[in-house]
Parts: sequence; C-alpha cells; structure tokens
Amino acid sequence: MNSKRITVDSDLQKAFHIRKEVFVKEQGVPIDAEFDEFDTLDGQCEHILVYYEEQPVGTGRLRTVDGLGKLERICILENYRKFGLGKVIISGLEEMAKEMGLSKVKLHGQTHAEGFYVKLGYQTSSDVFMEDGIPHILMIKTFSE
Repeated sequence: MNSKRITVDSDLQKAFHIRKEVFVKEQGVPIDAEFDEFDTLDGQCEHILVYYEEQPVGTGRLRTVDGLGKLERICILENYRKFGLGKVIISGLEEMAKEMGLSKVKLHGQTHAEGFYVKLGYQTSSDVFMEDGIPHILMIKTFSE
C-alpha cells in the first residue's frame, strides 16, 4: 500500500470515482454537495490517492483555511477498509501540510470515526453538528516542533 499526490487529471478522476462510491452511493450525500470549486488541480487544494495492491482505493484532500490545513473528503472503498489505509491517507495529507509550513490541521470527522482520529493525535474540539445529513465533529491536531 502506498499513496501519491495527485498531479494529473486521470488520477483526479480516480479520486472522484472513489468519493462518488463512498459519499454519494453509500452514504447518500447529494452529488452537488460532494463536488465543489476546490476539485481541481489549480493549487487551491492538494489531493491524494492511496493504493492497495496497485489499485486506487482511497483518497483525501487538503486545503488551507484560516491559516490551518483542513483535511477533507477522506474515504476508502468499502472492501478495502480495515487494512490501515486511513492512516496512510491522513499521514500523507499531514506531510503535505507540513511541507506547506502549516503547524496545525483540522477536519470535520464523522462521529463514528472519532476514535480513529484520536489515536492519530487529534483532539475533539466541538459538539456534534450535522453536515450533509451526517453527524460530524471538529477535530484538531497541532504538529510538535
């Protein structure tokens, strides 16, 4: 398993396919809510793909919002969960944030994944809120010097 930064449109399309499968088909997020103006390769955000046995099976993206890195659209195809790929995605996005000189990242995690993010050093920083009909919490991580 490995990950790579998305730099070409064909890889971005693979990420879109994964997101559509997970968020739109599996979780019922409206397609117009899933895709937005940041889904480009123009530098507004960075995208990542994670591979399992040479197949792209997970993705995520990183934007800078109010001076913090914001990890978004983190997902893995259902049949590939439990292989530790979520940690690979988070680690890759965090490395990108560090390369950008950011010292802190945040994310809106689905509540069922709170324990996963806590194990990776994130702290819960909000009450539960709804996003696209799914309960979420704000989680923050500060990188050590």
